[in-house]
Amino acid sequence: MVSRREFIQSVPVGALALAAGGTAWAAPTGKPIPVEKVVALAGDGIPSRAIHYPGQLEAALQGDTDIGDAYLHEGAVGKLEARFAAMLGKEDAVFMPTGTMANQVALRILCGERRHLLLQKESHVYRDEEDATPVLSGINPVPLDGGTDEALVASAEAAFNQRGEDPYPVEIGAISIESPVRRLDGSCVDLAVIQRLSELARRNGTGMHLDGARLLLMSGQAGFDPRTYAAPFDTVYVSLYKYLGAPFGAILAGDKARMERARHVRHIFGGTLYHGWPAALPALRHLDGFTERFAKVRAAGEALLKRLDTVPGIRVERVPRASNIAILRLDDSVAAGLGERAHKADIALGGAQDGRLPIAFNETLLRRPVEAIAAVFPA
Repeated sequence: MVSRREFIQSVPVGALALAAGGTAWAAPTGKPIPVEKVVALAGDGIPSRAIHYPGQLEAALQGDTDIGDAYLHEGAVGKLEARFAAMLGKEDAVFMPTGTMANQVALRILCGERRHLLLQKESHVYRDEEDATPVLSGINPVPLDGGTDEALVASAEAAFNQRGEDPYPVEIGAISIESPVRRLDGSCVDLAVIQRLSELARRNGTGMHLDGARLLLMSGQAGFDPRTYAAPFDTVYVSLYKYLGAPFGAILAGDKARMERARHVRHIFGGTLYHGWPAALPALRHLDGFTERFAKVRAAGEALLKRLDTVPGIRVERVPRASNIAILRLDDSVAAGLGERAHKADIALGGAQDGRLPIAFNETLLRRPVEAIAAVFPA
């Protein structure tokens, strides 16, 4: 399991510098790696510098003048909402300025007056949103054991069974599932487990929310389809900036009635921006062909892991139901000087701790032959 601090430390410096104007990656020694050349084995998306953003927006326009939105109505925002609604098989979708707001709006709507929420104890909503559910909506989180395994179902069943044991029953308004789970190295919840949780929720009149910030990183998994995966959920959140090229933003999808309510709650929470098109436009462009491209990333990542598993001093640990992360266990002989070797080849790595190096696959993996990437690892 990776902590929030470890996660931030594992992301290359250039990826963290965007808000301040961006830099090329800091190197162990020598010149920085230009972001347009780097193969980044950390992070979910293609790194960029703020100085390049105007050019990226201009390229995204491609002569389309119907992009402007007013308070998140119509324009590129409206197009993006329609695109995600169709992709996820939902009636409607709503642009949100942040993923935290998307989660909190959805859970407020689903729970209503039933003031308890079941969610994984490793989830972003429980660990990384500053007690937002009780503070903003008076909703009490009930953390579940099980992570991404079948044990989630037993944990949820136990929580529902507890309702009848006390004179003041715990009324459960929603089950929130994060998948992939960042704090579990991008492990995903199997669809069969989700369907069992959905059946349990339906029997109890409980809503289902998917924190699918990194949902599309499952592209290329056997049998994965966004619409099918999203079907058991009443509401689904997907991030726009983690790997779709936007500077900020999120999408929340669901039925029309809930999404109309979501627009109202978004305004209450202060999230109705005057313009959202600078985020919606690049996300629209990057969404074109993303699932196909990421399937190629997954195949290249698998090829790289197979090569690395044959290198003396490296042991590959697979993440159960992995999205885009694997763990390398490095002997000291391999770890020594690895950062320098990678830097010389324009490859950026996160930091290893006690011989444990998480590597993440993104579209930069397609910039170089797998053989050339693997060649930097042997001592």
